[in-house]
Amino acid sequence: MLKPDASLLVDVVASKVLDAWTAASSALVCARVRHVVIGGLAVGANGYPRATKDVDFLVGDEAFCHHAGGLVTMNPALPIEVNGVAIDYLSPRPGEDHLAAALAATPGSFIDVARLVYMKLKASRLQDRADIGGLVKTGLDVDVCRAYLATNAPALVARFDDLVTEAASEQ
Repeated sequence: MLKPDASLLVDVVASKVLDAWTAASSALVCARVRHVVIGGLAVGANGYPRATKDVDFLVGDEAFCHHAGGLVTMNPALPIEVNGVAIDYLSPRPGEDHLAAALAATPGSFIDVARLVYMKLKASRLQDRADIGGLVKTGLDVDVCRAYLATNAPALVARFDDLVTEAASEQ
């Protein structure tokens, strides 16, 4: 798979969640917040469609308000829920310029698979590992992801290789 395809989400993800994605993305555009879709929706659009109950975005620093004394709050124009669907926001951490570069994409588009794998490996929850395994089984370009990780997060390469081996053994 070369680039994410939103049509893969149809009939897998509830229309309520898909509607929340478009509504929240529109709100982010109006607030001039750079953003790309991550999480379960991005996993699906990158080749492994699965149900999800929320919408996750990677956002630029403009999604947050910085106050005196170091207090950081979310921009009040951003929705935290749309029709009962939770909207979650993550931002690149210091030293994650490679991840922040994804924010140059068209607002509301899906993060590329190599960066998505990086985020999933970093989080390392059971669902995240299952998502990587599912992506591998559906044709993830392992070499592209490994090269991305080797350049930007070498400590995660061994964990990625283990998941690739495990997924291949189940096919």
